[in-house]
Amino acid sequence: MSSIKIEEVRPHAERFAAHSHIRGLGIRNGKVEFSADGFVGQTEAREAAYIVVKMIKEGKFAGKGVLIVGPPGTGKTALALGIARELGPETPFVALSGGEIYSLEVKKSEFLMRALRRAIGIKIREWRRVYEGEVRSVEFRYGRHPYNPYLQRVLGATIKLRTKDDEKTLRVPAEIAQQLIELGVEEGDVIMIDEETGTVSVAGRGEGGEQYDVPARRRVEIPKGPVYKEKEVVRFFTLHEVDMSLARQRGLISAMIFGFAEETKEIPDEVRRQADEIVKKTVEEGKAELVPGVLFIDDAHLLDIETFAFLTRAMETEFAPIIIMATNRGFAKVRGTDIEAPHGIPQDVLDRLVIIKTRPYTAEEIREIVSIKAREQNIALGEDALKLLTSIGVEHSLRYALQLLVPAYIIAKERGRSSVAAEDVEYVRGHFISTKESVEYVKSLEGKFLR
Repeated sequence: MSSIKIEEVRPHAERFAAHSHIRGLGIRNGKVEFSADGFVGQTEAREAAYIVVKMIKEGKFAGKGVLIVGPPGTGKTALALGIARELGPETPFVALSGGEIYSLEVKKSEFLMRALRRAIGIKIREWRRVYEGEVRSVEFRYGRHPYNPYLQRVLGATIKLRTKDDEKTLRVPAEIAQQLIELGVEEGDVIMIDEETGTVSVAGRGEGGEQYDVPARRRVEIPKGPVYKEKEVVRFFTLHEVDMSLARQRGLISAMIFGFAEETKEIPDEVRRQADEIVKKTVEEGKAELVPGVLFIDDAHLLDIETFAFLTRAMETEFAPIIIMATNRGFAKVRGTDIEAPHGIPQDVLDRLVIIKTRPYTAEEIREIVSIKAREQNIALGEDALKLLTSIGVEHSLRYALQLLVPAYIIAKERGRSSVAAEDVEYVRGHFISTKESVEYVKSLEGKFLR
């Protein structure tokens, strides 16, 4: 029985996702473009990342990792995602913060092992019932977030697909709509939706779709035949999903024998060894293909000495993803020790990492980024507002300038304007202060704050 409900609609906005605009590293004919693939500036860092991509593709990056260092808001996460995008559209990308490993539910080693195995994919070919065609239109439905009244979440979408011989309009649930957003699906893209799992895949740009600055969208023919069909497709799993499947089978056996199922808080080593053997056999028989992905660990300075030892060993294992870490710290103590080291990372670990640096953005880059973010959110910016936001980004921070965009847009709408003016930015700037201004405020009233 299908667990994903897709309804065909008989004939009768806005999209936001973190870093969904990143399509690659912005490389054209081996050269870094100033603005491409969602990136602006950081040309040296992107060129270094592209060299790393080439080393990985040539199979000469075993036993190594990547460390991205730079001030806050300089695109470290985007750079890691760009590396994954350059490795291929199917490359798994798992992101976590260094502070996430400290859990009362799961041991650190178990948490990291699950993350590592989620970053390794397996492609298996089989016949599936799918919806396939060129996107003629897509509309998203949004509603209030159940836990945060100030946020919105996607509730679903209505998407029209066509082939050379057929056309259907589908109403899809939130799980599929979220994938459409994350994949950046637009009118003119050729996509496929698995009816049972709800997995969305993008084949490329249709013959009639405009070719924007998106090299990952190759030109493809519009499919023939019906939109809804049976087709041989490639199913994608991760090693962690295989582990969990085997662990659940083990739990069912316990339930049948002893009358209860043990709770799987930690996957036993023998289950993972069994999963590895199954995967190896399937790959050797030519029925599957292994796809190493990227494990990105932000705030790497929050990791402790035991975690660094675990990751060092993990880099040398047979089934290992590309490990990319990022930090905005200078010299800091290695957590769990009294040793002070660059970026809070032990020297022996640093020796195994290829280090890429990012730098603060220039005024020109800040202006371009603010313009791109405004376009993404359908916010019309007046020239005076763009100039003011650029100067705020230079004086304070890029993040602060971007945080003022939506509040200024709301004020502009309330004042009956269709575009944001400088006075709208000044108004919200008086209500929301920057980190720099917050520090100055605390210093001015130091005697009145509690210690």
